[in-house]
Amino acid sequence: MSGPDAGAPPRLEIDRAGRATITLARPRQRNRLQRDDLLELQAHFEALARPGAARVLVLAAHGSSFCAGYNLDELGRDDQSAARDPRLFEQTVERLEALPLPSIARLHAGLYGGATDLALACDLRIGTPATELRMPAARLGLHFYASGLRRFVTRLGLGPAKRMFLLGQTWSAEQLLAAGYLDELVPAEALDARIDALAAELAANAPLAVCGMKASLDEIARGEYALPRLHAREAACAASADLREGLAAFAARRMPRFGGH
Repeated sequence: MSGPDAGAPPRLEIDRAGRATITLARPRQRNRLQRDDLLELQAHFEALARPGAARVLVLAAHGSSFCAGYNLDELGRDDQSAARDPRLFEQTVERLEALPLPSIARLHAGLYGGATDLALACDLRIGTPATELRMPAARLGLHFYASGLRRFVTRLGLGPAKRMFLLGQTWSAEQLLAAGYLDELVPAEALDARIDALAAELAANAPLAVCGMKASLDEIARGEYALPRLHAREAACAASADLREGLAAFAARRMPRFGGH
């Protein structure tokens, strides 16, 4: 769809406190992601992966849905745009998961299809009673991509993953909280305040330690960790100016001022 109702590609904003916000902005299409949107997201992730670009990312959306996943209309287009990049959606989600800064998904409403994995690739997911999830792959005849299946199994367990993918049922916010998909469930009117508080807390911590432990935890969850790599991250933090600042701030009973090195 083109024209004034088509919305806009995801936009990136970074404030002075180091908080980055990526906003999905096609509300009339329930924020379905087109090929160009995925390329824009990858460009944003590349920018955020640069040293010092930001300290925390919030993934948000406008409209009545958080995101309806990939725009399936593109699967049948004559130009075969989806066929040109069969792993484009998967690669986009993988780049989000691999970001060297913590991320929060602001889930104000429903998410469907591939969007469920996009949010799961974030480090924290905060929802409201309007949050719901549905994975319709089996009803569409699609086999979900490998890294997404791995993420669901390692983060939620085999049982919840099978129920989500094989049944294709709608999960309520309460069910998502119980399954561990949501980290917190808050009233809609409290969502932004909670996101702000978590983002500020993450941004205030030592970036080198946060990013290193995030990478190590994800590697352990995937069964892909190597002790020498984890020990190298330990050593980097032990020798860092951030550790010296953290210890000095603790001794002086003041807030630390971390530089990320």
